Amino acid sequence: MAGNSGPLSPRAKLAVTAGKAAAAVSRAAGRGSGSVIGGKVALKLDPDLLARLATHLDVVLVSATNGKTTTTRLIAEALRASGPVVSNALGANMPAGITSALAGGSDARYGVIEVDEKYLAGVARDVSPKAIALLNLSRDQLDRAAETRMLAEKWREGLAGTKAVVIANADDPLIVWAASSSPNVVWVAAGQEWKDDAWSCPSCGGVMQRPGDDWFCGECGFRRPTPSWALSGDYVLDPHGSAWPIHLQLPGRANKANATTSAAVAATFGVPPQVALERMYQVQAVAGRYDTVHFLDREVRLLLAKNPAGWLETFSLIDGPPAPVILSVNARGADGTDTSWLWDVDYTRLAGHPIFVIGDRKLDLAVRLEVAGVDFRVCETVDEAVQAAPPGRIELIANYTAFQDIRRRVGN
Repeated sequence: MAGNSGPLSPRAKLAVTAGKAAAAVSRAAGRGSGSVIGGKVALKLDPDLLARLATHLDVVLVSATNGKTTTTRLIAEALRASGPVVSNALGANMPAGITSALAGGSDARYGVIEVDEKYLAGVARDVSPKAIALLNLSRDQLDRAAETRMLAEKWREGLAGTKAVVIANADDPLIVWAASSSPNVVWVAAGQEWKDDAWSCPSCGGVMQRPGDDWFCGECGFRRPTPSWALSGDYVLDPHGSAWPIHLQLPGRANKANATTSAAVAATFGVPPQVALERMYQVQAVAGRYDTVHFLDREVRLLLAKNPAGWLETFSLIDGPPAPVILSVNARGADGTDTSWLWDVDYTRLAGHPIFVIGDRKLDLAVRLEVAGVDFRVCETVDEAVQAAPPGRIELIANYTAFQDIRRRVGN
């Protein structure tokens, strides 16, 4: 049980009040939730506010390239079995957004916080988490983020000696490297379908050997640790060897992996796997992801994919051919302005699907699909694409700002 923080200082109270006022103004102006601007204002008035707001909470931090928003939501749902939770459930995952979220959690027992990869070590220093979940690292936003090996090194240095229990994916060599400096690690076999960012050893630079699900470096001996939790088909295997069924409304293997990590995190806080997994069934969609909407008399499922690893996982869960597929790609600041990652995605997996291409960078995507030998049609708007699609549920896959544009258009 976390200790009580006692009342906030006058300065901290002023910062919280000013932040909430700024957020309210932003919402009234139609500029989104206001959580980021509210947090920025609050931190300007009290730079230590994030640490102050977390002192009464048992905190878990969640970071990764893919899956962190969904995993944060699953963990939050599981921990509610044991007490009130405050969480940045909508994905505002930098210090300002996190501060804004925690400002609304004075009565909470747990803080379940998604953290952008670049800010993980700093936020961990501020909030003294009880647990940190590390899911995966892969290339993303090439114009903004560090190369994955450098990011893993930053995590390794920043988390060295942490008092938190680190729940880490044993199947991702970069995650294992990052977590190995921590004294208390719980290893989870969550799988790793995308392997193209982990063929060189993060410890010595040698070539990784990857027989089956195992991996090791033949030069320095760095190797996959033995997991104590594992995803096995539709079951979570706990450290005692018991198998617990996964019942999710969220689709795909990746979400079963997210649920496995979430169950391991929940157990760290004393919530049994059966209880945790039963509660995760309540999650139907995460900030619009996986939602099925009715638009222009058609059924459209909304799927978010931001980078090559995410697109690979998404292709594995869509309906098979001849289900129509709409692809939308932007390259705004929140997406990363470099679209060269499109060439790392295996679009031949979409062969047989009627494909419709929209978004700011539809022509970049069109060139990539043409090279892949996949048939497609370029459309100007989501309305045009939906109206042109043949019968059947439409699978709509979009990167970050394209996804937000589409949600606004379809009223989700």
